[in-house]
Amino acid sequence: MKTLKNTLFLLIAMLTINIGAFATARVQVIHNSSDKAAEIVDVWLDDVLLIDDFKFRTATPFIDAPAGEEFTISIKGPDSMDPNNPIWSMNYTLAEGETYVLVANGIVSATGYDPIKPFDIYVYGLGREGASMASNTDVLVFHGSTDAPTVDVKEIGAGAGTIVDDLMYGDFAGYLELPTADYILDIRDMTGENSVVSYAAPLSTLGLDGASLVVVASGFLNPDNNSMGEGFGLWVALPTGGELVELPVFEAGNARVQVIHNSADMAAETVDIWLNETLFLDDFSFRNASPYIDAPTGINLRINIKGADSSTPDNPIWSNNYNLEDGKSYILIANGIVSASGYDPIEPFDIYVYDMGREEASNTSNTDVLVFHGSTDAPTVDVVEIGVGVGTIVDDLMYGMYAGYLELPTDDYRLAIKDETGTSTVVTYDAPLAMLGLDGAAIAVVASGFLNPDNNSMGEGFGLWVALPSGGELLPLTQFTNVTTNIIQERNVNVYPNPAESFVNVEYAIDSEANVSVVVFDLVGSKVFAQEYDGKANQLENRRIDLTSLNNGMYFVTINAGESRITKKIQVVN
Repeated sequence: MKTLKNTLFLLIAMLTINIGAFATARVQVIHNSSDKAAEIVDVWLDDVLLIDDFKFRTATPFIDAPAGEEFTISIKGPDSMDPNNPIWSMNYTLAEGETYVLVANGIVSATGYDPIKPFDIYVYGLGREGASMASNTDVLVFHGSTDAPTVDVKEIGAGAGTIVDDLMYGDFAGYLELPTADYILDIRDMTGENSVVSYAAPLSTLGLDGASLVVVASGFLNPDNNSMGEGFGLWVALPTGGELVELPVFEAGNARVQVIHNSADMAAETVDIWLNETLFLDDFSFRNASPYIDAPTGINLRINIKGADSSTPDNPIWSNNYNLEDGKSYILIANGIVSASGYDPIEPFDIYVYDMGREEASNTSNTDVLVFHGSTDAPTVDVVEIGVGVGTIVDDLMYGMYAGYLELPTDDYRLAIKDETGTSTVVTYDAPLAMLGLDGAAIAVVASGFLNPDNNSMGEGFGLWVALPSGGELLPLTQFTNVTTNIIQERNVNVYPNPAESFVNVEYAIDSEANVSVVVFDLVGSKVFAQEYDGKANQLENRRIDLTSLNNGMYFVTINAGESRITKKIQVVN
């Protein structure tokens, strides 16, 4: 009857072995053979039962083993009485003072497994019982899944990148000396591009500072072809031994993200935006916005900005890492200058992050307005509402700053942009939230372009532009001019029928001769019709516009005459 137990067998075994001059090495044995015929085994060292009832996915602690002389390791089924007629055996000679990790792996059965990788003990001769630095965790990786292909391991949580390259079955990847943190390990095919599965490796949460460990790929990708054996996973052996610890499969959460292109640098007028290795936004133009989309959380997201028509994210104009939080909504505004000269001042390109974005207003009778200062040569400003008498709504807004959401009753407002003293008006804009039908909507208003294009490579001029949650071209707010310069009056404009079917009549009269343009926009600010006319003073004009090519929905008809502009909302019901 066997008397050796796991808590005592190692000490007793070593005491019963003649190790000559006490030359020793340190050894840890890990059982990772997924063959059911080897699920529980006895391990003999010469004639001594070294490990009794050694179970699949368990490990011994590091122990002293004889060095400098040959010995035989024999593997037998449980309850064995001697090492004769083993399932497998092999002779070894250990070097004095070395530390070894031995992984028992592979298939002992003649059938029932595909492929049959013969059972063996895989030896790593540079084992560690502690990390090389107290602030690190040293990780040895072993590929022990018999039906898994050659793989890469890419760390996607903290942005460490590819940490194991082209790891084949039976191979060790030497110790990774990782700062102790919580990682996410993405198992990829050997191209490094296609993800198979991801695992959480919470080294910091588990308090593994200064520790070393062995991570083994274990089990079968296809249990159906392998006697319904244990499924694939990553398992951890600690230097103290015991049952291996399974790394949990990582499943990313979701955040919502909108990206707005507001960089007025002509060198970045149209760009590609890459999210890790994926082309996220192709040919993304200045004063455009993406819709809100789902983005993964809990993993490192590397955003690379490249010129248009790029094929890879390599060698970007600009890049940075982000890690989004589950359940949050983000607005990311690309802003600033990428060029080394030609602009004054050169505010470096960056993506400005607002992590409390909204896709709709907090109240259905409101319009929630987020304001961002993105004009590189504009000073600190105040925004004062002078139309309905709200007063100062944004105070001391500096370049690159957001003013948190203004929860405004949906109305037609007039915004005076003033210097930071609040006394001198720079320019005034109409913000017709009610006329645009923005009840219950959330929008972002960005200060965009240059106050002084002459000093900025003749870039686009200053203005306030609106991004809707649905994305598309930004909508310009109309600069307000005094009534004395208005040559088109509300009373002289009529748009009918409304709702309109196949056509609409635009009727207007102007007070003095001027060029007139009639433009129709859809809800995301795209022009669907534009035509210019010669305008005669005090003459009623009627322009008939064909609507048969338009989808049903809301549209805006804008009549421009000189510096005057009037917009009417119509419903198309083809």
